[in-house]
Amino acid sequence: MTLAEADFARAAEALRCPVAAVKAVCEVEAPEGGFDAAGRPRILFEGHKFSAATGGRYDKAYPTLSYPVWTRQFYARGADANARNAGEHQRLQQAARLDRNAALASASWGKFQILGENFRACGFTTLQAFINAMYSSEGRQLEAFVAFVKHEGLADEMRDLRWADFARRYNGPRYAENSYDVKLAAAYGRHAC
Repeated sequence: MTLAEADFARAAEALRCPVAAVKAVCEVEAPEGGFDAAGRPRILFEGHKFSAATGGRYDKAYPTLSYPVWTRQFYARGADANARNAGEHQRLQQAARLDRNAALASASWGKFQILGENFRACGFTTLQAFINAMYSSEGRQLEAFVAFVKHEGLADEMRDLRWADFARRYNGPRYAENSYDVKLAAAYGRHAC
């Protein structure tokens, strides 16, 4: 399940960027890997995405699952990354009972934390095919990442090490609140040596 050096090299060749750039994104997005100790893919359920996908119809009744503006307030807490991921899967299951497709589309998945709503940009024809790939292996997660980067035209940012531009487009306009660009630059520096 774990990626090998050859996997990173193939991805970098496909994106025409340094191997260290692919590794940097991988490290920043999911430092604990693509799966938890129980074998579940790493996820982060985004309630603001769920609210948007469902037209806000669950905002009042389920305010910790569905809310109009991004906040980290309702992310699962836990003693370690495995406990937090278990909590995120519980949140996802609760939302899926309300609207399965909207819930799956509103979580970011795997080693590269790609939102389910981007399944087509990752080369999948259905959301379920994307989810199946996220459950299958880190290799499939990497393939989805490469397809997404190509589709979104982000390879130039990775090639040129323009981390602020990459983070703005990959993580959203509030990327600086989590210092994604700074973390990416530092991770790249570690992997480039």
